[in-house]
Amino acid sequence: MKSDDMKIDKRHLRTMRTREKLLVAAREVFLENDFQTTTISQIIKRAGVGYGTAYVHFEGKDELLIVLMEDVMDRFHQVAEQPFEPGTAEEAREQIEQQATAFLQLAEREREMLRIVEQAIGVSYAIRTKWKQIRERFIERISRDIRYAQAAGLARPDLNPTLVARGWFFANEMYLFEVVREETTASIDEIAKTLTAVYTTGLYPHD
Repeated sequence: MKSDDMKIDKRHLRTMRTREKLLVAAREVFLENDFQTTTISQIIKRAGVGYGTAYVHFEGKDELLIVLMEDVMDRFHQVAEQPFEPGTAEEAREQIEQQATAFLQLAEREREMLRIVEQAIGVSYAIRTKWKQIRERFIERISRDIRYAQAAGLARPDLNPTLVARGWFFANEMYLFEVVREETTASIDEIAKTLTAVYTTGLYPHD
């Protein structure tokens, strides 16, 4: 390897390490405090990097939380992106219930970070805008699954896939944050089963 290439590689490695230090520090400080009381200065101090260096990577705490939020939501997207090719309406119901259950179980596991995200959505335009983008990605994926079911003759063809998808996502989103806030007394399995029954009864005709 040429010396110039080695310098570039070392510089890139330092950059990645600094970025990771800031993200780890941000997560720790957010969880110790909350979004509103956390400052970028606290994060930079915890990371042990210079102010000038920190601002090369992130403009502020909002941008740091967006990256952390994307990392968490990628795990939710992995659930949503599972192949959906049911052969019968009953198979569709089963898979939808499994996804709803997995979605809420993830909310439970990621409760601490999602609490910070919910706080930030209420006070930060940047975070709120990012959450809307995340939401739309979920809705588009759900719409695609509905269109598949309609084309296969499993789901009602007279319903608008996007409108149905929005309704389904918003119902799940509401319960996601109830799980995060520990406001529900029902089990995740019961919530997922009930939500799925209400959703699929309207979308999938009775045999």
